[in-house]
Amino acid sequence: MDIRQLRCFVALAEELHFGRAAARVMMEQSPFSRVIKRLEQRLGTQLFDRRASGTRLTHAGTVLFQDAQLILQAIEKAKANILSTKKGGTRPLRIALSDGILARRLTDLLIRSREEDPDLDILLFEVRLEDQLRGLRNDMFDAGFTRSRTTEAGIVSARAWEDPLLAVMPAPHPLSSCKTVPLTALLEYPLILCDPAVCSGDFQQIKSILHSTPKEPSINSQAASHDVMFSLVAAGYGIGLACREQFAASHRSEIVMRPIHAESPNLMTYLLRPDTTPRDQLSRFIRRATSADTHREK
Repeated sequence: MDIRQLRCFVALAEELHFGRAAARVMMEQSPFSRVIKRLEQRLGTQLFDRRASGTRLTHAGTVLFQDAQLILQAIEKAKANILSTKKGGTRPLRIALSDGILARRLTDLLIRSREEDPDLDILLFEVRLEDQLRGLRNDMFDAGFTRSRTTEAGIVSARAWEDPLLAVMPAPHPLSSCKTVPLTALLEYPLILCDPAVCSGDFQQIKSILHSTPKEPSINSQAASHDVMFSLVAAGYGIGLACREQFAASHRSEIVMRPIHAESPNLMTYLLRPDTTPRDQLSRFIRRATSADTHREK
């Protein structure tokens, strides 16, 4: 196996779609498919179950996926260590991102870090939560952000920031005339949530908010992404639940957002780090990420 094959394999294992995975590694689909086929031939086993209903990992593919991620993370760590020697020994911060962390919040934090620590490089890695936790335990990452509150041994969790949860609905919806939507009124309609397999932290926090009232919510769909959620909302399948930035990124005129009137209808983002004494640069980064200025909605 070579690094190119592993990168293609991991892309397909995460996307489970040949077209999207090929685009992610900047390849045409036909040569990308040949790379996967050659890898399977070299290993002597099928890594993906290809069916009309979709692509799925086989048991062998699942085993390789876990090892391949660790291999690629180790390569990135080696690159970071080499980079630190070029810059006089200042090792970059390796930050993992899970649960679709909001870009604007992250951008604000990176801008502050660059202003206050101009010589510090920060490397970002988008990974699943389980891979973030494993990477924090194995010194692959220095810290990470997630919407999932964890009680894992050896991991410290701190509140970073919170974002108001909004109701997203078709423009002509009966609730669109409300300036704020009461949670009890929202529960009179079918809802569309993000798939917990994609954003487990979002899903668990939203479920907790919905279950703060006696009425059982009617969840019509679980969307694989917020773009899919907004498409279902626009088609009239239900009301979506998302944050302002997620809605703004959709650039859709046929749907509207309304604040939810309820006690603490916010989604919390957590910063995770190993339960060890952080080095100075990481300590400063943590203080910036958990400061009052970061918490405030802009």
